[in-house]
Amino acid sequence: MRISSVTISLISAPLKIPFLTHLEKVTKREAIVIEVRDSDGRIGYGEAVPFSSPWYTEETIKTCWHILGDFLIPLVLSQPIQHPKELVSLWAGIRRNSMAKSGLSQAIWDLYAKQEEVYLGQLFGGVRKTVAAGVVIAADDVRKALKQIDEFATIGYQRYKIKIQRSTDISVLSEIRRHFPDIPLMADANSSYSLLDMEHLKKLDEFNLQMIEQPLGHDDLMEHAILQKEIKTPICLDESICSFHDAKQALMLGSGKVISIKMSRVGGWAEAVNIHNLCVENEIPVWCGGMIEFGISKAHNIALASLHGFTIPGDLSSSSRYWEQDIVDPEIVVKNGNITVPDGVGIGFEVDEHRLQSMMIHQQLFKV
Repeated sequence: MRISSVTISLISAPLKIPFLTHLEKVTKREAIVIEVRDSDGRIGYGEAVPFSSPWYTEETIKTCWHILGDFLIPLVLSQPIQHPKELVSLWAGIRRNSMAKSGLSQAIWDLYAKQEEVYLGQLFGGVRKTVAAGVVIAADDVRKALKQIDEFATIGYQRYKIKIQRSTDISVLSEIRRHFPDIPLMADANSSYSLLDMEHLKKLDEFNLQMIEQPLGHDDLMEHAILQKEIKTPICLDESICSFHDAKQALMLGSGKVISIKMSRVGGWAEAVNIHNLCVENEIPVWCGGMIEFGISKAHNIALASLHGFTIPGDLSSSSRYWEQDIVDPEIVVKNGNITVPDGVGIGFEVDEHRLQSMMIHQQLFKV
């Protein structure tokens, strides 16, 4: 692939409105943009998206910067790489750190697709011309949540995800269903329940939810299997699916009926596609999860969601959902509930270098 240099850039921008869960209130977002350049001057882009503190996973922006700069990038530059599929074995000696691996692998796959002059999704069998868009509602007040749903409904989003917790779930879901009885609605618990809440969770069946996402422990599979046998609402596994092995175990145990595939959480393209293929073989619906990303990561997610197994609308919203101005050109737009899959090479979007520079906090260059 003739990789000549890798640049990592720490960027930061405020969210238009805060993103709230029972674990954290996110008002600004940091990310690491990765640029991999070949000897002909082509650039592949990736985005590492851990949060600034370890509330979602153990990785943070600081740990990710360390792993990229001290381990992953030196390995990539230490020997010629013929194909991105070699990254799995190249990084085999580095445990986990999936978001760091994902960001760098994204950039290398984007570069490879540009060298091959094809759209990135096509390398993995992507067939969709549009991908269905879903949106996350994360508000601290049900009135704000209703207002957001009403606004997003005018854009035609095809699925709405509401953040819930034990103390307010019944009242919030009741109010949403009173105003919007027929919208495709799912609830994201972010591990806020335990098996002691079994009888309470059964009450959520009455709200006709598409699914409840990760109601129990963030690293649990066994207890989710017990819960799924007792409730009618499909359980969607999110945080506990960090690898192909996790997904395989979940299917064997019957831990849920749906899986959210987050490329950043599972370590990049290769693992995400393997999980997709496993779920397709076992007739388990999947959708593409989001991380409050900037446009580079979201462009990779759009390419991933173009694979035929992604039958449920994912966390794929317009750039304007979180940002006054995104870092990709054109910005990502939801129209009539869908995002058009680009037909250009690589990720199919250009990176707005001027905007990137305006958001930059720190940058580091690595050369062969």
